[in-house]
Amino acid sequence: MQVIHTVAELRQALVGRPNAFVPTMGNLHEGHLSLVRQAKAASQDGPVVASIFVNRLQFAPHEDFDRYPRTLARDAELLESAGCDYVFAPDEAELYPEPQGYKVQPPAELADILEGHFRPGFFTGVCTVVAKLFNIVQPRWAVFGKKDYQQLMVLRRMVAQLALPIEILAGETTRSEQGLALSSRNSYLSEAEREEALRLSRTLKAMIARWQGGERDVAAIEAEAMAALQAAGWAPDYLVLRRRLDLSAPAEGQPLVALAAARLGQTRLIDNLEFM
Repeated sequence: MQVIHTVAELRQALVGRPNAFVPTMGNLHEGHLSLVRQAKAASQDGPVVASIFVNRLQFAPHEDFDRYPRTLARDAELLESAGCDYVFAPDEAELYPEPQGYKVQPPAELADILEGHFRPGFFTGVCTVVAKLFNIVQPRWAVFGKKDYQQLMVLRRMVAQLALPIEILAGETTRSEQGLALSSRNSYLSEAEREEALRLSRTLKAMIARWQGGERDVAAIEAEAMAALQAAGWAPDYLVLRRRLDLSAPAEGQPLVALAAARLGQTRLIDNLEFM
């Protein structure tokens, strides 16, 4: 495996070779490695590229850009063990040699709800850096995890509307044995908080059970879930039931998803569960 820091060197290494791509911000865990293995299966004999770049454009001024863990040496070892061929690890000066005035603005109906509502500009930052990475790497396949459910939807729509010759593959959420969705930000949690964090997925399961049991007052289901988390000391942003197709209000007979974002102590966690 080769670690590459410049655009020119990566392009030279990949010229004429269809590849599969896994964009990350580093501080990797088993969930990321499962995406690399999925990329390896898709590319068959082609190379797998993983990028490691903490993208300033998707962080608001009050968020954790400066304290987000940078663990390149460890990440490179993990990626090599998962079958990655190239790690693209540019610094900011390489990826943004001048202020990024051109940006990709996703449609408000998908990007300004849920995560986009609580993190204004987040999806513009995500789309801009991913579009730029796509132009650099020129992958045939790109793999993103379902844990960032709305992000996956936004990027799929971007690829479709811009007619990019890339197949977006979705990786299932990887969980701990106890059921906690793996996240780079889990490293911020104390031992007690890690145990308490399991409440988030349990709350989503309880919401799903009410819908599957015949309840259709979605506002009441969501409000009571919010209240339950608040009573346990959380600061929830949203707990919602939505259609998988477009994250609109749920409807009978449609594939659905329950989504949550909530802060536990100083750590903001997200999770989701698909259901019918």
